[in-house]
Order: sequence, then structure tokens, then C-alpha cells
Amino acid sequence: MDPVTTALAVFILMLAVLATGMWVFLALATAAAVSLFAFMGFPPDKIGAIASRIIVRSASSWELAAVPMFIWMGEIMFRTDISERLYKGLSPLVSKIPGGLLHTNVLGSALFAAVSGSSAATTATVGRITTSELNQRGYSQSLALGSLAGAGSLGLLIPPSIVLIIYGVLAEVSIAKLFIAGVVPGLMIAAFYAAYLAARCAITPSLAPKDAISKEDAHLRAILGNLAPVFGLILVVLGSIYTGWATPSEAAAIGVFAALCFAAFSRQLSRAMLAESLINALKTSCMVCSILMCAAFLSSAIGYMHIPRNIAVAIDALDLSPYVLIASLAIFYILLGFFLDGISIIVMSLPITLPVVVAAGFDPIWYGIFLVIMIELGQMTPPVGFNLFVIQGFSGVPIHKVAVYAIPFFLLMCFAVLLMVVFPQIALWLPAYLAG
Repeated sequence: MDPVTTALAVFILMLAVLATGMWVFLALATAAAVSLFAFMGFPPDKIGAIASRIIVRSASSWELAAVPMFIWMGEIMFRTDISERLYKGLSPLVSKIPGGLLHTNVLGSALFAAVSGSSAATTATVGRITTSELNQRGYSQSLALGSLAGAGSLGLLIPPSIVLIIYGVLAEVSIAKLFIAGVVPGLMIAAFYAAYLAARCAITPSLAPKDAISKEDAHLRAILGNLAPVFGLILVVLGSIYTGWATPSEAAAIGVFAALCFAAFSRQLSRAMLAESLINALKTSCMVCSILMCAAFLSSAIGYMHIPRNIAVAIDALDLSPYVLIASLAIFYILLGFFLDGISIIVMSLPITLPVVVAAGFDPIWYGIFLVIMIELGQMTPPVGFNLFVIQGFSGVPIHKVAVYAIPFFLLMCFAVLLMVVFPQIALWLPAYLAG
């Protein structure tokens, strides 16, 4: 069976398993095990040995430690008045813009992406803070959840990014330059999202009802006072990372400590609140981490079948022009994003695709940003769109509805990729300017 047919068969199998209503992490593991048995002929004991080794290794990943800590930080923030302060502080700033507080999804995700480096953590934390407030105020659920699915993926692009670190190591390029190169494309995509929300709400004002802003809340001192806890928390986490005092995982623990200090200082910390935040953080973290671990097993199963390598070699053999090559790779990575996590996509395909892309004349720094955006697109596509699963987990909205809500933001990110291909300096200008 050729690699394209095999990949299609695995994809159909996964959809069929998910359609049974099975838990997502169990569906991923089942699809991986059945694929290894049906296509590779592995006996059950060998499949079990592979699964146990991959899942334990994935569960022991130090980078994964940041996810539950950032989720707990979000749960603590969610149970204090920090979300109310956030909306009081942002309301006067965005109330004049069509879309109103919907823009806090984009702004909050872009800011938190500069803290966590994780798409799942960004989506879960910002979503826990913003979704209930937007629902209570009567904002459109489709725009609220769709913008969160799109903006949450910025955690992979805006530094610090674990995916960019892995790419830099494998491609042997400067991680610092990759971090800098991700800033302008990340802000550009965030601006596209904000512009779309403004345009939609200008055409249909009922999607974002206007909130009454009191004169007290609109005062500059009140705005700064309301936003101070949020920005203070971000500065604590960012500062610990960029000064070299802590890794992102350690900075997540610092963020939890800072959030607890704020709750205690504002006299909102109680034994019941602490227990409730821990329980909910545990539930969300188990959901996210179990999906990540079983996705690693599925990725390994696909690696055993040599699907990414064979498809990449087939693309190389076509001898395409540079732009047709990039378009083919874009389709290739979007298809991989249907059923693979970002790190697995990079590790499996990069040794083949990077030499081909560099030989075609593309800068490896630019290609790193291009690849990360392709992975971000995968975060919004079923059946293994992690952002969709995270949003489904805390909102209760069926995943197919969340996927439909995310379509406009998926298309906007595709447009951003097109602009980056036509104007590569979008990613390369800032590193070159700072180096010069």
C-alpha cells in the first residue's frame, strides 16, 4: 500500500473510532494499536511494549510540566476577581472598537503566549478566564470560541516557544533568531483576528453587545489598577524567563506562586478555593496530558509505517519549482496536522524537507516560522486539533461545532502564510535589523 493510501486509511480509522463516542485519548491509542496490527503485522505484546515505552517517555517530559502549572495558574486567576478586573480594565480600551470584549481573547492569548510557550496552556488558561464572562455578557459564542481556538495557537509562535526550540536544535539554526523572527508574524496574525472580529461585529452589532462603562472605570488610574495584577503576573513569569532565572516550566511554578500571593493579598484565598482550583486544574491537565501522551503513541505508530518520510520523499522526487514546492509542503503539513502533534511532525519530516527547502533558496529561519504556522493550523483542525479538545473540555460545546467556529480564523492564518511566502521579510526583517 502506497504512503498516501496508508495515511488516508489511518485517518478514516481514527474518524471511525472517534465517531463511536470513545474518549479522545483512548480513541487515539486504539487507532495507533489497530494501525500497527493491521498495516505492520505487529503482535499485541509488541504493540503493548511500544505503547508503554512511548507513553511513559511522553509523560516524563519536562516540557509537559509547564502545562498543568499554567492551567492551575489560570484556575486560581479564574476564582479571584482578576477576571473581573481584566474586563474592567480592558472595557474602556476596547469599548469603542466593534467587537468589544471579544478582542480580549486575541489580546489575552497573545500576551499569555509570551508567557507559556504552549498552545494548550494558552487556550486553557485564557479560555477559563474569558469564556464565562463573554457568555454572561451575551457575546456570540461562535466568535468567542472561534477566536479563542485561533488566538490560542499563538502559543507556538510567539516566544518562548518549545516547538521553535526543537526546530532550532534539529535545523542547527539560532534559536534566538527564531524567537525574534516569530514576533512580527505572531502580531500580524493577532491583528488579522482583531480586524476580522471588528468587521464582523460592525456588520452585525448584535454579535457583541455594548457594555455600559462608568466614568470611574474609564479613569486612567482605575484602568491601570485593574490591569496591574494581570500585567504584573505576566511580567513576573516573562522576567524570570528572559533574565535566565528560570526555564518555562519553572516560570510556570513561579506564576502559580504569584497568583496565590495575589489571591492571599486580596483576601480571596481560602481552603475551599484552593481545593476547587486544584481539582479543576487536575481534570483539565489530565485531559490535555492524556491526549498528548496518546498522540505521541499515534505519532510513533505512523513513524513505524514511514508515512511522513515516504510522502516527503515523494514530494522531493517531483522536482517542483520553489513556490509550488512550498504550496505542496503546506498541503502536506496541513494533512499531517489532522492526526499528528507538532513536535512529532517536525521530528519526523524535517530531516527530509529542510534540505529540499534550503536547496530551493528559502531561508531556514523563514522556514522555521512557516513550519510553526503550519503546525498552528493543525491545532484548529479535527480530529487531533488540541485547541479544539481543550475548548470542548471547559465549554462543553461539541467538537464539531468548535471546529466550524474556528474556520474563519483558520483561513485568516492561511492568508498570513500566503503573505509570508510572497513577502518573506515579514519573518526575516526583525532578526536582520537587530543583528545589523
